[in-house]
Amino acid sequence: MTTEVKVPDLPESVADATLVNWHKKVGDYVEAGENLVDLETDKVVLDLPSPVGGILKAIKQEDGSTVTGGDVVAIIEAAEKPAADAAPANTEAAPPTAAPTAAKAESGDKNASPAARKMAVENQVNVADVAGSGRGGRVTKADMKQHIAGGGSRHEERVAMTRLRKRIAERLLEAQHSTAMLTTFNEVNMKPIMDLRKKYQDQFVAKNDIKLGFMSFFVKAAVAALKEWPAVNASIDGDDIIYHNYQDIGIAVSSPRGLVVPILRNAETLGFADIEAGIRDFAVKAKNTTLSIEEMTGGTFTITNGGTFGSMMSTPILNPPQSAILGMHNIVDRPVVENGEIVIRPMMYLALSYDHRIIDGREAVGFLVSIKNAIEDPARLLLGV
Repeated sequence: MTTEVKVPDLPESVADATLVNWHKKVGDYVEAGENLVDLETDKVVLDLPSPVGGILKAIKQEDGSTVTGGDVVAIIEAAEKPAADAAPANTEAAPPTAAPTAAKAESGDKNASPAARKMAVENQVNVADVAGSGRGGRVTKADMKQHIAGGGSRHEERVAMTRLRKRIAERLLEAQHSTAMLTTFNEVNMKPIMDLRKKYQDQFVAKNDIKLGFMSFFVKAAVAALKEWPAVNASIDGDDIIYHNYQDIGIAVSSPRGLVVPILRNAETLGFADIEAGIRDFAVKAKNTTLSIEEMTGGTFTITNGGTFGSMMSTPILNPPQSAILGMHNIVDRPVVENGEIVIRPMMYLALSYDHRIIDGREAVGFLVSIKNAIEDPARLLLGV
């Protein structure tokens, strides 16, 4: 008996998906629930698990194919799992002869895409000798091209944008073309929260099993500032302005496929430990490309931290339909004046990009000042003042 492997129904916000990186090839045995191929959408990469255990009899859609919900991508033939010492099942007759170079190219190819394996055979390359850049070290077609071209020689390569990268590009252009974007800056003395973290870090870790970072302070400060300046937490819908009485904070996180922005829902209800745990989970999921569409949908305000890469200052671009985004940067010891004296303090530049159509300069500056005051006097976050 055979079973069709179909693309599941996609969320309403996702029209179609692209197949990337088949993890099995025809003739392989697959367990029920084992991931066959990755489905890349505009937002996330999803697994497509096998509905049954058996032999992968046919692949109907190759790497790079665009599919929609209900499309058949593979056929599984019901079969018992082969014994460990038995020859693997194969539904296709073996060719009467096999070229030695082809056999060599097939060795070690379990973690290579079908296109990469085909190139290996055609160019007499051992796949095991090729460094893979795909998920889990999978050898892609691009990896094979680069290996064949020669690691040290001059060459160029044309690679199609991933769906996520194309969507990022579209949204960035949309933000610049459809909003009256402006950026204002301020600087903040990080010494108070650095001293606070140093004093209570051990106790915080012992109680919550997670480190106290800077981001939780900025999320808490942003929540307080958004309540004080509601226009910064608003969005435009046609001729209407939508004011949100909740704070869903997007946290920009790097992933192997580009920048993603998962959402801390109802951040106004979260404590420091909850925020740190949420951000840690986002980072792990982003690295493993397991963030769900739901985790990246919505949001009323975004925080991005270029300081993790050494950025001194930047003008972050809005994440539509949000009306503002806060940019954090690296911390640098700089001379500042306090009480008429020059002292050295760990300083950070802050940048707020905002849609000038609904946020005035007074509100933007006021919002940044509120952030600055909360970070430089963290007791405000506890007292709500």
